[in-house]
Order: sequence, then C-alpha cells, then structure tokens
Amino acid sequence: MQVTIIGIAGGTGSGKSTFTNRLKEYFGDQVTVIYHDNYYKRHDELTFAERQKINYDHPDALDTDLLVEHLRALRAGQSIECPVYDFTKHNRSDETITIEPSRVIIVEGILILQDERLRDIFDIKVFVEADADERILRRVVRDMNERGRDLENIIAQYLATVKPMHYLYVEPTKNVADIVINSGMNDVAFDIMKTKIEALLRKPQ
Repeated sequence: MQVTIIGIAGGTGSGKSTFTNRLKEYFGDQVTVIYHDNYYKRHDELTFAERQKINYDHPDALDTDLLVEHLRALRAGQSIECPVYDFTKHNRSDETITIEPSRVIIVEGILILQDERLRDIFDIKVFVEADADERILRRVVRDMNERGRDLENIIAQYLATVKPMHYLYVEPTKNVADIVINSGMNDVAFDIMKTKIEALLRKPQ
C-alpha cells in the first residue's frame, strides 16, 4: 500500500486544527490523523506544579524520535500504539490508541516542520498562518474551555514561552512549506487539499 503523509503546521491558534479536522470530517476513516501534541514527553518524576513550568513550545518538550519511528512504521504497513496526552495534568496518560496504516496520514502540530526528519517524511507540507492577536484569543478560549486553565496562567505561559518560541521555531518553518494558507476556514485551500487527497485515494493500490 502506498502511503502519503501530509504535515499541517502553524502557530498556536492559527487554525491548523480546524483545517485538519475539516479534512478528517470530510474523509472520515479514509484518512488517519496523528497529533504531535500527543507526543509530549512523560514526566512522572515531576509534580504538577513543576510540570506547569516546562517550556512546552520548545522542540525538546516533544518525543519526536518516537513520532518519526511511528510514521516510518505506518509507511511500512505496521500498526502503532500512539500515546495520549492529558493536558489537564500536563502529562501523558496511561492510555494509547492503536493506529493502523492508511493510504493518507495527516500529522498536525506547531513544530512538525521544525524537525528535518519529519520534513523528509512528509510528502506534502502545509503551513497555516493567522494574525498574532487572533491566535492568542483562540488559545485563551481553547485552554479555558478544553484544558481547564485559568486566564492568568494562560497569559503567563504565552508571554514566557509561547510567543518567543513561535518566532524562534514555528514562524521560520513557513519557508519550507509547500502550501501556506491564511486561515483554517479558507475554502479555496480546503478544496485544493480535498481534491489532492481524493486523487491519492483513487490511485490503484
């Protein structure tokens, strides 16, 4: 089976998850989605307060070695046990999700184009960008509603790590993307990707 792996990157709150989820909703089980966020490193040795202080926007916070290994296994036709990250605890859960290889795999994350090994694995590289004000507002809403964070904690984290890491590690990767889009709700970009994925799925195996 020929496997095509698509990387969708962009800053926090840029709309990359929206764009990824639109594709997943359209294609359903025909495509597989893997989130780089699930590969944050486990830190059982730290207290919750200590885990809160980790710089989660630095490449070292993520077990990209494992993601690379998993993507290579999927491309070789092998299933993987994908980790699951619990954002309310700032730690990996004990749960894993079995992911079977499929013809189209989408990988989403802020730093996925930062690692050369991942860039080499991706057949298509997409970068979703958005105005900085829009991104922080979306992050505030998401972190409060979905991750149980308080506003003061969100602002402190944004100023200390999220903003500087974005300009250091995320924004420069826009230059290595095949496609740069300005919103997760960009219908023209969605139609282009939809058409491309449909063509990939129609190819004889």
